[in-house]
Amino acid sequence: MSWTTWADAFERHLRAERNLSEHTRRAYLSDVGQFAAFVGPEREPADVDAGDVRAFLADRHHRQAPSTLGRKLASVRAFFRFLVREGERAADPTVGIPSPRVPRALPRPMAVDDCQALLETDAATAATPAGLRDQAMFELLYGAGLRVGELVALDVRDLDEHRGEVRVWGKGGKERIVPLPSGAQAALRRWLDTRRHAGVLGEPLFAALRQRKGESARRLDARDVRRRLRRRALEMGVADRVHPHRLRHSYATHLLDMGADLRAIQELLGHASLSTTQKYTAVSAERLVAVYDQAHPRAKRRGR
Repeated sequence: MSWTTWADAFERHLRAERNLSEHTRRAYLSDVGQFAAFVGPEREPADVDAGDVRAFLADRHHRQAPSTLGRKLASVRAFFRFLVREGERAADPTVGIPSPRVPRALPRPMAVDDCQALLETDAATAATPAGLRDQAMFELLYGAGLRVGELVALDVRDLDEHRGEVRVWGKGGKERIVPLPSGAQAALRRWLDTRRHAGVLGEPLFAALRQRKGESARRLDARDVRRRLRRRALEMGVADRVHPHRLRHSYATHLLDMGADLRAIQELLGHASLSTTQKYTAVSAERLVAVYDQAHPRAKRRGR
């Protein structure tokens, strides 16, 4: 069978069985498509060997970052494991090929003052539907630590206004309940008050304001949120680079700085492994060292 036929079957597997997001599925299929183009149309998936996979990675070694190469290998590996499961191949040609070593990169949280500045708004902006919607989105990103994909996937029914909680569907379709701070609850209440006429719980929580008569509300996507967050940062004079995931990093780091339990932060973020959450302890330790070096008189040693 051809690459196209198996790619279509692989996409259905990623969607129906692994429940991966559209963005992730698109990345997997793009990587597999690049590999297919590299080996050429005369080679079918059943004919590929480990040498082909190693050559593909070597061809991109000097052009792409180790993290990107690692993702491409993971995509190709998932594809061939699927073929083995389906009986198209007897063995996975990626077995024994190590992932590229990726330098450890710590999260870069924003300063508390910058986060606060992003959540401030003037009376004129707060009075507009777009301003109310954006305020609610930004309050959720920083106040609940949501991934941008989780944010835009929310429906009105996922919000429990009485309990002050939101139901979030994380990676792999895993559900978690996240408590909302008072600022986020108030912002969401003001935003929903502009939409009470709709009264449809299945509607997206964050929707475009303009749609044709009779059409359902268009759900905002991740690009919409990033664009509006950058605009807010410029308006509020925040010089640091701002994107939704930095607000998530800031949420976790600021919780840890205030003494929150690491296990609790893991649950709030929806991390499957505690080791993923532990990176924030290193961030907090580095911040403490930096404060010490700048402020303590004994830190200014001779020759420094």
